[in-house]
Amino acid sequence: MSFEIREKPDLIERALLVGIGMPGESRRERAALLDELVNLVSNLGIGIVDQRLEFTREVQAKYICGIGKAEELRDLAQSLGADSLIFDNLLTPSQQREWEKLVGVTVVDREEIILDIFAQRARTKEAVMQVDLARMQYALPRMAGMWKHLDRQRGGSGGGKGGGSAARGEGEKQIEVDRRLARDRIEAIRAELETVRRQRATQRKERMRQGIPTAAIVGYTNAGKSSLLNMSTGAGVLAKNILFATLETTSRKIELPDGQPLVLTDTVGFIRNLPTRLIEAFKSTLEEAVLADFLIQVVDASDREALRHYETTCEVLESLGAHEKPMIVVWNKTDLIPEDQRESVLQGLAAKVDCPSMPMSVVREQGLDSLYAACVSMLSQRVERASYRIPQRESRIISIMHRDGKVLSTDYEGNDVIVEAILPKEFAARIQDYRI
Repeated sequence: MSFEIREKPDLIERALLVGIGMPGESRRERAALLDELVNLVSNLGIGIVDQRLEFTREVQAKYICGIGKAEELRDLAQSLGADSLIFDNLLTPSQQREWEKLVGVTVVDREEIILDIFAQRARTKEAVMQVDLARMQYALPRMAGMWKHLDRQRGGSGGGKGGGSAARGEGEKQIEVDRRLARDRIEAIRAELETVRRQRATQRKERMRQGIPTAAIVGYTNAGKSSLLNMSTGAGVLAKNILFATLETTSRKIELPDGQPLVLTDTVGFIRNLPTRLIEAFKSTLEEAVLADFLIQVVDASDREALRHYETTCEVLESLGAHEKPMIVVWNKTDLIPEDQRESVLQGLAAKVDCPSMPMSVVREQGLDSLYAACVSMLSQRVERASYRIPQRESRIISIMHRDGKVLSTDYEGNDVIVEAILPKEFAARIQDYRI
């Protein structure tokens, strides 16, 4: 459809990357964001001719910065032979149009780049729908101007008198058609995603009915979340050294050292300035973090922005209403920290969080025992260990014990089965009459 986002790899080969800092913003923070944009753009296979960080004393409505700075960037783009400007900032539709008129090349912002990466990574039907929804919501307000060439070809208004539909240009009519198509498609996708959300809620209710605790694995993109799930459960989830490798949730059940079952769920990665519309589109997926019993946040400890990545994840969790969940922090990729710096780096990171944390190297399979011990501690209030005398005719109870808890020993006395087990307290309360 004509209202979809332009495919950047077909339009862009030589991009000039631009970050414009606002009054009061930290140069270090802005530089880190621009470096991150380099990584994002590279993940799309787009060539980069240069990158520039500029600051403006006062935010301007037309270009963000003043006209003088804008013209300097235009001249730089032309001298470098750039066929596009990619901004680390989030541009309004009018700002994007004004920049394209000034520079004469394709202009893209950070949000559009992230949306394109999501579109490349989406594999399941649900993920594709979620990305399509976000992309169309992004494109809808940017339709103005896409069909103005039709008006120019016809000489403007079309010659009708007294206004009304007869006086409108072909471009205006096409915009209205596209907007209607886009809105219809947006509503259709929302309805489909609502159906998926209800199905997910039904599955979640079944887990809750069984009393099985859940932990959502969250964190910055490319921190090692899927690798952790694979190491813990053998899930076989795609785990590559690329941004946003995972856009779908994958849940797997494990058994903790005390015999307790735990469902681990992988979630989509976060990033600084993650577009609000993406958070909204992926709400059904991100609900796993909101409704989990606790969270496991994975952080790339080898990244110099590790603490900022931790903070960004916490900010996104707060926007989802999940910031008060109990959390374990995993400082992953410790093998990439120089050995002579490792201890001081990890001590410094641990001192900045007020929840249990531990170093790990998922790729070297180091630290999993510490994580499991922390999970057991996190769920210690949910289970109890006791012995029960179960009549053999109540074999259904013993089956549930095996399914939802850990049976430590089984003996027989007459027509009774003596069972020692670690069980969820909710289930243990229901069979209290059989307790020895």
